[in-house]
Amino acid sequence: MFIGENLTNLRILHGYSRKQLSEKLHVTEQAVWQYENNYTSPKMQIVNDLKSIFHVKSKYFYQKDILKRYVVPESISVINIAYRSKVMNVISKTQAEAKHVEFLDCFVNYITANLSLPTQKIIQLRDEVIGYLNNSVDDRQTQINKIAALTRKRLAFRSDTNDNLMFLMEKSGIFIFEKPIGDEIDAYSLWTKQDRPFIVLGNLKRSAVRRNFDLAHELGHLLLHYKVEFTSLNRQEHKELEQEANLFAGTFLLPEEELLEDIKNVASITNPDAYIDLKMKWKTSLQVIGYRAANLEVLDTKKHRNFYASLHRKGYLKREPLDESLAIQKPEKIKSIIDLIANKKLIDLREMIDKDWMVDISFLHRLTGIDAAFFNNYISHDQDFELINVTNVAPSKANF
Repeated sequence: MFIGENLTNLRILHGYSRKQLSEKLHVTEQAVWQYENNYTSPKMQIVNDLKSIFHVKSKYFYQKDILKRYVVPESISVINIAYRSKVMNVISKTQAEAKHVEFLDCFVNYITANLSLPTQKIIQLRDEVIGYLNNSVDDRQTQINKIAALTRKRLAFRSDTNDNLMFLMEKSGIFIFEKPIGDEIDAYSLWTKQDRPFIVLGNLKRSAVRRNFDLAHELGHLLLHYKVEFTSLNRQEHKELEQEANLFAGTFLLPEEELLEDIKNVASITNPDAYIDLKMKWKTSLQVIGYRAANLEVLDTKKHRNFYASLHRKGYLKREPLDESLAIQKPEKIKSIIDLIANKKLIDLREMIDKDWMVDISFLHRLTGIDAAFFNNYISHDQDFELINVTNVAPSKANF
């Protein structure tokens, strides 16, 4: 029997309205509604079309999908998604991204089912931040400055570099993924109701330094804005929280004491080119360095205006020096876990994809942002994985 809920999950995941899907299928919008609500079952040709559109197996529509088995009901809350975006997002987009994280949460549950993960530093840090904010009488900027400094300390960042930004964030317990979100959205983040933090990075063509700022910005949301109902904010409130996350990101990426010492060696503080060595050191954009220098009052209002005007004249607001050469940090945590469970023979990836998930590899590529070739590497030749009882395996020693 055709399971309409499975179709609904896929449709929302891909961001299609019923009307948009009906146009792809060359049926009426009412027909799609009937399929989803189990009033009628689609003909086999329609099922084949659905299979092609969503990159799943035909049997996906006739068995309980993976969400029924590996997701805690209502774990993902639409209202708690924090976007790094210049615009407030329509509810349909937010629903699609919430469904995306629901599938990601399911994927993480699946691949970690037999693992014992290390203590999550990010949860301990978040709780420490909440305790501080609940008892602090400091002004908001001071609070953010202190939290940024605390975060570098708790996540074991060196004081003079951001080279391991992505790695240390993933190691702390954050699950980071990539996907094409759209031109208007740089990234988003949220906590699940089971206290699992996610960051999804969009704008895949961004430079290394812009990606680093996106990461730090979303880290700010995770720590500063826990349980905030973003969908209920008005435009001004949304703007204020974005500004707080920006302030956190600049402060976190460019620690005050070290940056002030660095700036002493800058020949011309209003010339962006004089900061290129600092960009190389901190892997942070010239624009953010200027913003931070102004925040620390190294640049007064006039000097910062001149600095920004120079950025504009040189075309640096679109593309800065070193943007083409600095390596972009990529998520590796999930790949490390998959490598572990494959090599330890904890899961047969071919069986996982064909039997449990009932999808094509291209589905997992779109879901996780991991290249299809990575998955193919584990299933391209015959394997005889024997699922075993792994109670004696100690994966907590793995470095993720």
